[in-house]
Amino acid sequence: MHVCVSIKMTSLCRGQLVLARRASPETFTSIFNTSSKFLYNSPSLHFKRFIPLTTSLSSPIISMAQKQTAAGISAGANNGGGCDNGAVFPLSASTILKIIQGDITKWSVDGSSDAIVNPANNRMLGGGGADGAIHRAAGPELLNACCKVPEVERGIRCPVGEARITLGFKLPASHVIHTVGPIYDADRNPAASLTNAYRNSLALAKENNIKFIAFPAISCGIYGYPLEEAASVSISAIKEFAEGLKEVHFVLFSEDILDVWLKAAKELLLP
Repeated sequence: MHVCVSIKMTSLCRGQLVLARRASPETFTSIFNTSSKFLYNSPSLHFKRFIPLTTSLSSPIISMAQKQTAAGISAGANNGGGCDNGAVFPLSASTILKIIQGDITKWSVDGSSDAIVNPANNRMLGGGGADGAIHRAAGPELLNACCKVPEVERGIRCPVGEARITLGFKLPASHVIHTVGPIYDADRNPAASLTNAYRNSLALAKENNIKFIAFPAISCGIYGYPLEEAASVSISAIKEFAEGLKEVHFVLFSEDILDVWLKAAKELLLP
C-alpha cells in the first residue's frame, strides 16, 4: 500500500537570469558570482509521491525503511525549512536515499557526522544561488576556510568534477563538501563530469567519516543542465557509489525539481 501526500512548496530563491547558452565558462562563472537568482525552465510534472508515513504499511519501501531504523538510521533529521515529509528509497541493506523539498542550509542530522554539498565554482570563493546562500548561512569563516584550500592551477581550487571539504561553521550540518558541476553547453562530456561530482563528493564524505550527506540539484541552475538528464545521472551515481553511508538526501528548493527527481528515483530504484 502506498500513501500519497502533498509536500509544501518552499523556495530558496526565485528570479530570472537571461544567459547566452553558448557563453564561455569564464562568462558563466562571472555571472554566477554576481547573481543569486536562477531561471529554471522545467516542465511541470504531476507525480504522486510515494512516502512511507508509518511502519504499519506493507510497501516494500516501508519494509526497507523499517530495517534501516532497526539498524540505527536517523528518523528525525532536520530536513530543511521545516519539511518533515519525504520520499524514501532503498539503496542497499544499510543505505537509504531520501528526496525532499526544503532549504539545504537548514538541513542536518546529528551535527557531527553530516555534511551538505555546496555547488561551488572552481575558485571556491562563494557566488550566487545555493553557493551564496550556503556561504551566508555559514558565516565569513567558510570563505576564510575556502581561501586556505590550495590552488591546483592559478585561481582554481576545485576543478570540475572534483570535491573539497571544510567545516560547516554556523550551519547546522558539521561539514560542507564543495564540488563543481559542469556547465552543460561548455563541457565535452557533461554526464561524466556530473557523475564525477557526485562520486567524488561521496568518496570524500566516506574518507572523513561522514554518515549523512545532502545534495542540491548540482548544475541545474545557471549552468543549464536539463533537469531530467541531471536527475537520471545523479540518482544513478548515488545508487552506484553511496555504499558505506547511512543516508543520502536530496534537498531541492522547488516543487518542479522535486517532481523530476522523484520520477527518476521511482524509475531507477523501484522494481
